[in-house]
Amino acid sequence: MSLLREIQDAAIDANKDLAVLLRKCKVLAARLRSPEFKQWVESELSGYKDINDLPDYRVLRVNSKGHFSGPFQSGLRNADIPLLCIPAEFHKNLSHSYLNQPVASLESLARDSNGTLQESWNPDLVAFVGQNIYEGMNCVQAWKVIPKSGIVAALDAVRNRILNFVLEIEAESPDAGEAPVNSNPVPQEKIHQIFNTYITGNVQNVATGSTNVKQTAISKTENEKLFTDLLNALLASREDGKIVAELTAAVEEMRSTQGTEGFKRHYQNFMSLLADHIQVFGPIIAPFLPTLAALMP
Repeated sequence: MSLLREIQDAAIDANKDLAVLLRKCKVLAARLRSPEFKQWVESELSGYKDINDLPDYRVLRVNSKGHFSGPFQSGLRNADIPLLCIPAEFHKNLSHSYLNQPVASLESLARDSNGTLQESWNPDLVAFVGQNIYEGMNCVQAWKVIPKSGIVAALDAVRNRILNFVLEIEAESPDAGEAPVNSNPVPQEKIHQIFNTYITGNVQNVATGSTNVKQTAISKTENEKLFTDLLNALLASREDGKIVAELTAAVEEMRSTQGTEGFKRHYQNFMSLLADHIQVFGPIIAPFLPTLAALMP
């Protein structure tokens, strides 16, 4: 069996360890001579050193809970902690969990947990804000509540991205997995394009790295036509209604934030959704991607 087919089979089988699948991808990255794919595989295997480098699927929205003590042996246990009681500079950190661990650690957490996981607050932060959350009470312990489903979804996103990437590589060169050393079974520009489309979802990099793509500014009227045509294409697809609804909502968010810094976040969310369903929606959405990328601030 070819290396590409081995990777496809392992990506489809949820019982196969993701670390084993990624090691196969490491071999493929060497044969493709793709440093960006190699780096992504290595980060997934060994963990991310900087949370600023985390892919969006490794950043989860979370809530916090805590134990509180009050006068006369009163108290609250497992009480929700509203962010409105916390200084704004801490909101981003406390409303997110950053999964920078190796995939083997994440798989172990998902396998061994009963439904939720905890990430303790820094004790200094607990001491700093502990008396400002519930009147007359002091927070003695606080933690982020991380749903097991979020970790499972992050692991599944890795499998989906690998599968999509390898399928596209196979379409370009079925024997790429058996390529001899120092060969180029797939042109580097094409690998770069496939990687950014199916692994990172950052199509802007594809445009800036390609000599065959011409980027031009487009007018607001053309922008509106772009979003209208994209929405119509999605609605006419007759595919899974739930997924279409998520994609169209993401398109509306991009349309409402075009020309602002918020556009980038909604664009990345749209590309993340697309990456998980690329086989179905890729042909529908592909014609719109270069123009969408050109809107990035």
